[in-house]
Amino acid sequence: MKAAFIEQTGDPDVIKIGELSEDKPARKQVRIRVRAVSVNPIDTYIRSGAVAADLPNRYIPGCDAAGIIESVGEEVENFKAGDRVWCTNQGLQGRQGTSAELICVDEDWCYLLPEQISFEAAAACALVGVTAHLGLFREARLQAGETVLCIGGTGGVGSMVVQMAKAQGASVLATAGSEAKCQQLLALGADVAINYRQDCIQTAVLDATSKGVDVFWETRREPDFDEAVELLKPRGRMVLMAGRDARPVFPVGPFYVKECSLHGFVMFKATALEIRTAAEEIVRWLSAGKLKPNIAMTLPLNEIAEAHRQQESATLHGQNNLNGKIILTID
Repeated sequence: MKAAFIEQTGDPDVIKIGELSEDKPARKQVRIRVRAVSVNPIDTYIRSGAVAADLPNRYIPGCDAAGIIESVGEEVENFKAGDRVWCTNQGLQGRQGTSAELICVDEDWCYLLPEQISFEAAAACALVGVTAHLGLFREARLQAGETVLCIGGTGGVGSMVVQMAKAQGASVLATAGSEAKCQQLLALGADVAINYRQDCIQTAVLDATSKGVDVFWETRREPDFDEAVELLKPRGRMVLMAGRDARPVFPVGPFYVKECSLHGFVMFKATALEIRTAAEEIVRWLSAGKLKPNIAMTLPLNEIAEAHRQQESATLHGQNNLNGKIILTID
């Protein structure tokens, strides 16, 4: 089978495209013929070695995929050959990744995909959608009628946060770095779009809400806790899912006097049941048109090195080159 793989960590050029032997599905696994894969920042961190991991000699990057089940292993209960499916949480914690024609995945990390949802849409909403769902509902316990501020609302996770918060009945404010991206935010359902290159976020939020927000979702690598605590209502919740190396100053006094809470989490540490709960709601929202994929770029698998370069430019170097997910397709 054709696959993208690395034999050592390094820059995107270490990714090779070649033929690897096909694995048979083990007990409780399904084998999927892949049609679409998404690229996530974590893929680039593992490939570069920035996140240390014990990798197989030929490690296949990628967390997400969508395709058709070709065969199933013993004791698989919920799937059969021919089922359209999607999966996430691969390429992590000893699991091989998804950037290959055929992949074997434990059925616990696999979800049925209705005909009306494309493979590209499912892959684009996988890791980022589950991340947004866990943060909003498991961590922040968002309720209808509350107000959410999403920093970076056109990014992969941010665009899911905006749409899911609206689907829950919340009011949504979000930031972006250009007028075009602000228009995209409004199209995604945001009630207020703030161009952070032109306007002060704090002033814009307080002008729009007067009392602040219930949930502050942070996507920047360097969070501003003074800004966040100022904008949170009493008992407001702040969600962190980025900034691995950040060590910012924290305003302890204002934070605890307001009875705020801080929620840091990583999606891949969630249980299979927690991820399945999120995945099933993602499928319902996609089917109902309440959630739409935010795809910035589609490339063939052969161009995975370029996809990693584009992702790194956006996440590591602050370039304004992406406003959504990169999808790799496999014919």
